[in-house]
Amino acid sequence: MQEESPPPLVGCSKPHLEKLTLGITRILESSPGVTEVTIVEKAPAERHMISSWEQKNNCALPEDVKNFYLMTNGFHMTWSVKLDEHTIPLGSMAINSIAKLTQLNQSSMYSLPNAPTLADLEDDTEEASENQPEKPHFDSRSVIFELDSCNGNGKVCLVYKKGKPALAKDTEIWFLDRALYWHFLTETFTAYYRLLITHLGLPQWQYAFTNYGISPQAKQWFNMYKPITYSTNLLTEETDSFVNRLDPSRVFKSKNKILVPKKKGPVQPASGQKGPSGPPSTSKASSGSGNPVRNCSLIPLNSD
Repeated sequence: MQEESPPPLVGCSKPHLEKLTLGITRILESSPGVTEVTIVEKAPAERHMISSWEQKNNCALPEDVKNFYLMTNGFHMTWSVKLDEHTIPLGSMAINSIAKLTQLNQSSMYSLPNAPTLADLEDDTEEASENQPEKPHFDSRSVIFELDSCNGNGKVCLVYKKGKPALAKDTEIWFLDRALYWHFLTETFTAYYRLLITHLGLPQWQYAFTNYGISPQAKQWFNMYKPITYSTNLLTEETDSFVNRLDPSRVFKSKNKILVPKKKGPVQPASGQKGPSGPPSTSKASSGSGNPVRNCSLIPLNSD
């Protein structure tokens, strides 16, 4: 980050930055506890820089990636929250500059001779499933460039699926977690950029697109500052892995079903008059126990 000298801007006072951030700064600044919403303003990349990158790496950048770099040579936006008297850095949205769009390290992981490389992790037994495209390869079958280091929580990568010479149409955006497993994010850079912005740069948001989901601590931040796409159809299936799907009201409804045999009382002649007094008591019990539960289920959302 030493190459970008301009100081960060507080808020978003310039029209082109407002367009670049999709107006997310106003949403953040209006959120409770949010402070120090900053953007590092970066000059656009020159066309010869993009051409040089393509020639050096023998890869053609997709048009949306080119257009992004022609608008800004990288992206970095952060925001913090103030708890009591302490300011805690929380959100971070970043995309590497064209100079830092480097190929994922395929040399030795360690400085020792004959040390293993990423290519040694290849396992050809893993094949694409019906719901998931073929995963990237660490060897020459794929060409992988790092878009974001995710503050050490993994890497978001621009992946060319068919090796060199790499064509723009063969690119996808994938997330490589800390255990070096791949998780598909989007087919295009534009779609990924929208995910990045709408998830507000919350910690570990990329793990929402994995099978094991985000950490309990990250869940708390998600509850406090929900992503814009949190309740849309885009994430309804993806969030199944990290949202607690237990519905207390349904649990108690199932218990009410156990009480159904008591309702057979009115059918019997001997208890025909006693029946009306029985069901109200059960209904009162169910409503009395059900309403507090539904209120309790809403408490975390309102209090957070």
